[in-house]
Amino acid sequence: MRTIKVQTDRPYDILIERGIINRCGELIKSVSKAQKVCIVTDSNVEKLYSEKVISSIKASGFETELFVFEAGEENKRLSTIADMYSCFADFHMSRKDLVVALGGGVTGDMAGFAAASYMRGIEFVQIPTSLLAQVDSSVGGKTGVDIQQGKNLVGAFWQPNMVIVDPDTLSTLPDYYINDGMAEVIKYGCIKDEKLFETLENENALSIIEDIIEICVSIKRDVVNADEREKGERMLLNFGHTLGHSLEKIYNYKGLSHGQAVAIGMCMITKASEKAGITKAGTTDRIVALCKKYGLPVSDKADFREIAQVCSSDKKTAGGSVNLVLLEKIGTSFTKPTPLNGLEKFITV
Repeated sequence: MRTIKVQTDRPYDILIERGIINRCGELIKSVSKAQKVCIVTDSNVEKLYSEKVISSIKASGFETELFVFEAGEENKRLSTIADMYSCFADFHMSRKDLVVALGGGVTGDMAGFAAASYMRGIEFVQIPTSLLAQVDSSVGGKTGVDIQQGKNLVGAFWQPNMVIVDPDTLSTLPDYYINDGMAEVIKYGCIKDEKLFETLENENALSIIEDIIEICVSIKRDVVNADEREKGERMLLNFGHTLGHSLEKIYNYKGLSHGQAVAIGMCMITKASEKAGITKAGTTDRIVALCKKYGLPVSDKADFREIAQVCSSDKKTAGGSVNLVLLEKIGTSFTKPTPLNGLEKFITV
């Protein structure tokens, strides 16, 4: 088993091991005195893993309940959270009880936010089953939901008790979802680790996926340890996300996945910063080639003006400017406050 320790205000371990989902109950028992556990999952993952997880959790002495919502980013909304609250209340959960987020990033974000806000905060454990969640969203304590005005505008920082990562769950994912997660993997190479980026260029990531997960999680652990609430260095994790979130909103969270939007955002912002002489020449070509290798889009027909306008409601804006994450070169990144009224001109290439 690979164990990565996160030293936030509430420290916890990230455990990585094939088949570990079968022991999730005993692992949860080791970090919680809860009596009741509510497993939150979506309609896709429920068919694959809920029975296995419920069986393990029951075997460890917990009372269990299952909450299933319809899969899809379009259901990452406050009405779904309200339904979760009703489920928790009907199950008579107390402040000592626990929520399990079983699934991808949407599930983890919403279950984490529900746990953070129900009775002003109850415990939760992440069991991420998508590549995107395993390498990124399950770690660091960011939770949230989308509202009409933008993505993740309502949320909280709420660290889990534990993250249980079973790479075997990736075997049930269609290529579409593997590609989606690879956008976040590529992001980590871009912002922090040129060696990881080169490995992705030269090898098939899936053949060494446990190593890839460990590297990405370790990078995020180090960033989160240094900046738990995104006041400085943690902003670097948003590389590609500012423009990506705008694209997701433009398409109403349908037809363009989070990973696809991030891939386009990384290519678009790097092309702009390279044009401005900020980023090393040739960097965009490398990112474009790597995204294409892993089946990700690298451009979009959306109007630059509309993208810039939507950015104005992004949570990373402040005082009439937006913090763009740019690259000096592969593996070296920084934030650059950019006036919103100059964003369209900057990204138009």
